[in-house]
Amino acid sequence: MIKEFYDYFNNKVFFTFEEGLFNKDTKHVLVIPQINNGWLLTRHKERGLEFPGGKVEPGETLEGAAHREVYEETGASLSSLVKIAEYMVMNHAESFVKAVYWAKVEKIEQKPGYMETDGPQIIKGNLEELRFQSEYSFIMKDQVVGECLQYIEKNLK
Repeated sequence: MIKEFYDYFNNKVFFTFEEGLFNKDTKHVLVIPQINNGWLLTRHKERGLEFPGGKVEPGETLEGAAHREVYEETGASLSSLVKIAEYMVMNHAESFVKAVYWAKVEKIEQKPGYMETDGPQIIKGNLEELRFQSEYSFIMKDQVVGECLQYIEKNLK
């Protein structure tokens, strides 16, 4: 089943928990990591608090990109990684498909730099409510994150 809604910028989004429903290669990843009783986010230097993620590099698998992006942006290594959803965003210039993963953090190491972010941010509490605060990125406010948090709560915790 595909759900349709609009994102923060009023782009049409097609979202599903099923795999392979889009006729387009998946070129982006979003990772929702948990650490103990909290969530691992990063503070993007321009957008604010958000889950790690980004583009898949040439020759890289989706899983490889998920591990790399989490490490680059937070210094975290993952002990598990589970694909939970896919979504396609249709904007004026292009469309793209993103895979969403749920992960468990094994450890976090301090690094000299975290790419375009200020490094790891561990958030405790009800992220479903917190994500709408002004310090959070627009990405966190989209329905995609809400759908995935509810799925994780019901199926994976």
